[in-house]
Amino acid sequence: MARMHTRRRGSSDSDKPVADEPPEWSDVDADAIEERVVELAEQGHSPSEIGLKLRDEGVQGTPIPNVKLATDKKVTEILEEQAAAPDLPEDLRNLMERAVGLREHMAENPNDHQNKRALQNTEAKIRRLVDYYRGDEVAADFTYSYDTAKDLLE
Repeated sequence: MARMHTRRRGSSDSDKPVADEPPEWSDVDADAIEERVVELAEQGHSPSEIGLKLRDEGVQGTPIPNVKLATDKKVTEILEEQAAAPDLPEDLRNLMERAVGLREHMAENPNDHQNKRALQNTEAKIRRLVDYYRGDEVAADFTYSYDTAKDLLE
C-alpha cells in the first residue's frame, strides 16, 4: 500500500523463483503436511506462522519450502476443509490488533499527535478491508469500532 498515506514509493521485493512442482529433496506426503497444518492451527498459530514453521522445521524432519506446491492447496484452504480456519482473515486481525494497541497508547498519551494520525490511518485501512471482506469472510452487517475489535481479539 505505497503512497496511500505518505508520498513514499514503497519497497521493492524480490520474486519467488517460478516452480511447478516441489523440489525432489522434499518428498513428504501431502496428507502428513495437512495433518501438521491442522496441528499447528490447533496450537494457535496463524496461517503465515504455519508456513514459516513448515519451512523451518518441516514435517518428519524434512522442510516444506512451499505448501501449495506440495499439496496443491494453500494453508488457508487446508484449514477451511478441516474446519480449523480462523474467524477473521489474518490481515484484518493484525490491523485490528495494531489499532487497539494504538488506541490504548492514545488513552495514556493524548498529546501524541503522530500516533493519533497513525491510528486514523490504521482505522481507515481496517474499514476498507472490512468492505472488501464483507459478505464472504466477515458478516454482512459488520462495522468496525474499537469495542467490536477489542471483543473479537479477546
